[in-house]
Amino acid sequence: MEAAERARDLARLLLAESLPRRWSHSQGVGRRAEAVAHLVGDQAEALVRAAWLHDVGYAPDLVRTGLHQLDGARYLRDVAQVDSLVCRLVAHHSCAAIEARNRDLAEQLLAEFPEVDGLVADALTYADMTTSPDGGPVDVDQRLAEILSRYGSGDVVAESIREASPRIIGSVHAIRALFSAA
Repeated sequence: MEAAERARDLARLLLAESLPRRWSHSQGVGRRAEAVAHLVGDQAEALVRAAWLHDVGYAPDLVRTGLHQLDGARYLRDVAQVDSLVCRLVAHHSCAAIEARNRDLAEQLLAEFPEVDGLVADALTYADMTTSPDGGPVDVDQRLAEILSRYGSGDVVAESIREASPRIIGSVHAIRALFSAA
C-alpha cells in the first residue's frame, strides 16, 4: 500500500497546517475506506487513495472554481500526476455532479473527468458521508444535517447536498449491507 501512504502524505501536506479540521476529516475518511476496501476488489487501492485525497481541493492554494472536487482533481491530475481513476473518484465524490450543475461547472467536470459508477463510487461516498468533520464515525443522516447546518439554507453546497441526499443515503446503505454480509 505504498501508493496509499503517498496519498496520505500528500493530503497531510496540503491540509494539515492550513485546514486542520479538514485534515482530521480526511484521516477519518481514509480509515473508513481502508475498512471497506476489500468490498471493491481490484479497485481497493484506488478507493483508499481517493479517500485520503478527496478533499485536497479545499487547500487554499488549490481553490480555483469553488467546486473543491474539480479543483482537487485538476491538481491531482496536472501537478501530482495521480492516475485517472483516483482523479475521477475525487472529482465525483459524494454526488459532485449535482453541485457542479448548480455552479454551472457540469460541462467542465464531465468533459475532464468521466463519472465513476458502481461499488467503488458508493464506497467513497460511504467513507465520506459517515465521517464527521472531526474524523469520527457518524450516521449519514447526522452528517447530512451537519452539512446543511454548516452551509445554511440557500447556499449552493447545502442545496446540492439536499438534492443528492437520496443517492448518498442509498450508497451508504449499499455499502453497509455488503459489509454486514461479508
